[in-house]
Amino acid sequence: MAIQPEFIDFIVPIKIIKEKYPGGWEQCLKDHDYSIGRCIWYDEHLFRTGAMNSIDIESLVNHWKGLGFETFREDQDGNLIEWIDVCVYEYYFGGPTLKCDWIDYDKEINGIFLKGTDPGKLVTRHDFVPTDKIPDWIFE
Repeated sequence: MAIQPEFIDFIVPIKIIKEKYPGGWEQCLKDHDYSIGRCIWYDEHLFRTGAMNSIDIESLVNHWKGLGFETFREDQDGNLIEWIDVCVYEYYFGGPTLKCDWIDYDKEINGIFLKGTDPGKLVTRHDFVPTDKIPDWIFE
């Protein structure tokens, strides 16, 4: 399967979420329950959230880094050169913002997929039914 890109995508392999997310994949789904089917969707390999501007994407990168994910690699001069556990993908501006050797893009279905797997069916936000329960943190 493949996930539909939209604006600026923040992508994490589910395998890495299972290893590094506090509480694993199940907790990740609980923590993001309200956003699934809105700004979050996933297939069997990739979890996708996103934003419409670079400030919000930078916030996502920093948040996931704070959770223990290795976000990017720098060269000896401090230049960002490669995504590690996460990838920022700019759909309208040519793909990954840094080297990201674990994803690929299929033009025919317009989907991002884990390299080495079959892109198959495209998964979009419409494959999920958003919850009506508003999370408590919105009121804090």
